[in-house]
Amino acid sequence: MLHQFFRLILTVFAVCAVSFTAAAQSDPKTLFNELGKADFKQAEVLIGQLAASGDPRVVPALEAFSEGDLYARKSDGAVFITKASGANLALIDPLSGETAGEAPKGAMNKLKINNSLRRVIRSALGGLTLLSPDRNVRLEAADAVLRSPSAENLDLVEAALAKETDREVKARMEEARAASVLSSDRSLDEKRAAIETVASLGGRGAVSILMTASGALDPALKPDVDRAIGKIESTLAFWDMGQNIWYGVSLGSVLLLAAIGLAITFGVMGIINMAHGEMVMIGAYATFMVQEVIRTSAPHLFDWSLAIAVPVAFLITGAIGLVIERGVIRFLYGRPLETLLATWGISLILQQLIRTIFGPTNREVGNPSWMSGSFPLGGLSITWNRLWIVAFSLSIFFGLLLLMKRSAFGLQMRAVTQNRRMASSMGIRTAWVDAFTFALGSGIAGIAGVALSQIDNVSPNLGQSYIIDSFMVVVFGGVGNLWGTLVGALSLGVLNKFLEPSVGAVLGKILVLVLIILFIQKRPRGLFALKGRAIEA
Repeated sequence: MLHQFFRLILTVFAVCAVSFTAAAQSDPKTLFNELGKADFKQAEVLIGQLAASGDPRVVPALEAFSEGDLYARKSDGAVFITKASGANLALIDPLSGETAGEAPKGAMNKLKINNSLRRVIRSALGGLTLLSPDRNVRLEAADAVLRSPSAENLDLVEAALAKETDREVKARMEEARAASVLSSDRSLDEKRAAIETVASLGGRGAVSILMTASGALDPALKPDVDRAIGKIESTLAFWDMGQNIWYGVSLGSVLLLAAIGLAITFGVMGIINMAHGEMVMIGAYATFMVQEVIRTSAPHLFDWSLAIAVPVAFLITGAIGLVIERGVIRFLYGRPLETLLATWGISLILQQLIRTIFGPTNREVGNPSWMSGSFPLGGLSITWNRLWIVAFSLSIFFGLLLLMKRSAFGLQMRAVTQNRRMASSMGIRTAWVDAFTFALGSGIAGIAGVALSQIDNVSPNLGQSYIIDSFMVVVFGGVGNLWGTLVGALSLGVLNKFLEPSVGAVLGKILVLVLIILFIQKRPRGLFALKGRAIEA
């Protein structure tokens, strides 16, 4: 009887001792102090235990650890958050956040951290903030767990998931739970369901999660993982093709802007204007000047700077074009070589003039708020500035088409192009039609410069980057045909973007040029031929 009594007493003491040890080990304060003498592997285990505690008070200390601001006192091993305070370190309790005095730097040891520990901390912080009252914090926490899933966070994720009411946050938590299940010791059926959930995410992040987890998964799940990865990769290949097409359309819209003015001066008038690129460049500098004036005089109008710059650039470059036509080009009609050399000389003069006024370095042109950032569209990433440039290019194109087809000036322009003598005999002042047509082409080039200032460096060499491509677009599409210019610009833009990944940007342009030369051998008038003075000559 006495023997049984002593056994009972010993059992009670043993249970109490084990309970006390477990409580000590799960106490966040004790766990933080243990970090001070732990190696990297031990620290990962301790951080997992801190996360499993579910105590939100540990969040600031874990953040401080990630940033390298956690120190252990040499005398007793106590761990503190620290901040510089003159020659000393201000000590802050890792749980309460209360000030705990100061200590010399020599009396403290900095807790070492590496990238692997930072990933563990990031995952732990995600789990600990899943129960935050702030919806955005919970969403970010679920994202953090999804990016760095771990079995230690699974219980926290499931607890948060059971309480979550917001639909979007709950869906993200379910995805985070599935990613964490793959790292746990749950059943095969549960892991198969998790693989399907992760696969439904799509994207390279899902592939990364599956590939990381596959090494530790049961071999029986390998076919499921391979099938899920193959499905994601085929979807990614489809969206990559769509992204390349979008980039090509975006590049094509830039080429359209740069070439549409040239389609008038070269296509309609037959003038080889080597100074066309400088009109684009002057339009970009006009945008810079408008923004400078707005920055100094009316900063609140900055979002309207491009709307103000468009008419300013059009009027400045149109006026310069009018002066060039009246002063030089009208004496050189019918002499293409002399026109080419004269306009090339003008382009050099304009470049040097801009260098003298603004200097040779790039000038900063800002993006209005409505042209900044991007947004997802399916698997595509669409930047606002490119989207607005595509819309702007098409609006300029259709506006010019309407002017050419529906206005009296457009009718006179086409009449002079098709039969100068007949137009003159009908009372049309052909010389002034020539002058204003050249001014119109130059003005549109200036508008192109406004748009290009948002995606390219504004420098004296800006126009030189587009002049050759612009001529290729006009010749390929059909000299003088605006629809041909549109189709040519978009076709060359998409072709460039599909060639670049395989052969590189420079070789891609060379191949495009070779293909255009071969095409012109078969169709000298381009895709859409237009009869006019340039063709008859």
